[in-house]
Amino acid sequence: MSTWCESLAEEALPSIDSLELAGRTVLVRSDLNVPLDHGSVADAFRISASLGTIKELRSRAGRVVVASHLGRPRGIDRSLSMRPVADMLGQLGGFETALAPGVVGPDVVATIATSPKGTVVVLENTRFEVGELANDPVVSRGFALLADAFVDDAFGTAHRAHASNVGVAERLPSAAGRLLEAEIAAFEGLLHGADRPYVVVMGGAKISDKLRVIENLLPKVDLMLIGGGMCFTLLQASGYSVGKSLVEKTMLGPAADLLASEFGDKVVLPLDIDVADGFAADASHRIVPVAGIPSETMGLDVGPKTVARFSSAITEAESVFWNGPMGVFEWEAFRGGTEGVADAVASCDGYTVVGGGDSVAALRLLNRENDVSHVSSGGGAGLAMLEGRSLPAIDVLRRKP
Repeated sequence: MSTWCESLAEEALPSIDSLELAGRTVLVRSDLNVPLDHGSVADAFRISASLGTIKELRSRAGRVVVASHLGRPRGIDRSLSMRPVADMLGQLGGFETALAPGVVGPDVVATIATSPKGTVVVLENTRFEVGELANDPVVSRGFALLADAFVDDAFGTAHRAHASNVGVAERLPSAAGRLLEAEIAAFEGLLHGADRPYVVVMGGAKISDKLRVIENLLPKVDLMLIGGGMCFTLLQASGYSVGKSLVEKTMLGPAADLLASEFGDKVVLPLDIDVADGFAADASHRIVPVAGIPSETMGLDVGPKTVARFSSAITEAESVFWNGPMGVFEWEAFRGGTEGVADAVASCDGYTVVGGGDSVAALRLLNRENDVSHVSSGGGAGLAMLEGRSLPAIDVLRRKP
């Protein structure tokens, strides 16, 4: 696997090495927003991805305090307590953890001050504080009172200006964590100077979610391979009948404009589709060419000819970015397209970046996540970067003296 972009962008961000940490308390904003199943962690990928920075800080600082959100509470919701996450963090990291009684405030300060040496204190769900999402200055000051320095390692929230990333960074000596550095380097590499051939694979339900990414990347790439539900809007805009497949009617015009644009010939659409008689895991289904989708059926996956076409382009590429499944990945009957793309990306000898929950899940299902150059921990932030947008949590670090 190539590592051509590892040195990009890191110089623009203050690193952990720029902070005075010995004997001091450091607050690290991690992305530990993991799925739960009956109160237990169902997938520890983000916890594992965050451990490198936390372990390094634990070895260099006096005390380590970890902040993260979990789910989307609007205020206190005990079903979304960080307790199972804190327990899993300690189990995977091999150290003791303590759950703070809240997010900010005197009781939290006392818990940090009295925690035994080596214990990592995990704050309660940052979104239990209603001012978190609004970057409220009172909550931001509350975070700043917990520590002497701040490290942001949460790429998944970097495109949002919250109290636990932007607000606290404005008030403490701050730096990027190792995971955040790697994420920024990977995505800036995809934006600037990717080795050719450069292939992007896009999937997922709606083209409206990713049109700006496609438009921004098209001039830079050699091929844009598009599957998933979004392909049907493009197919219909191309003149194909797509039956009852998902189509965003309001996006037909922009889709047609995209295909007719200067770079529209780089867009590669499916050759065949796995169509079903209904939207159900056990629905009767069959493979048809894109020109022969029956009016009473809906496409739920790409077909084998498409997988072969996409795989050929991917394995021959020097740079690959993949985001989004090729079909209704949650159902085994319609998982073939996504698994085929995952296998091709993992088999590519070039620089490969995978972002998005379903794409990462497919890699892990195949046990191939170690065969790609970079598996991103954040979906929305990566797409925001590829759209050409600035990320508030990164901008505030770059402004630090």
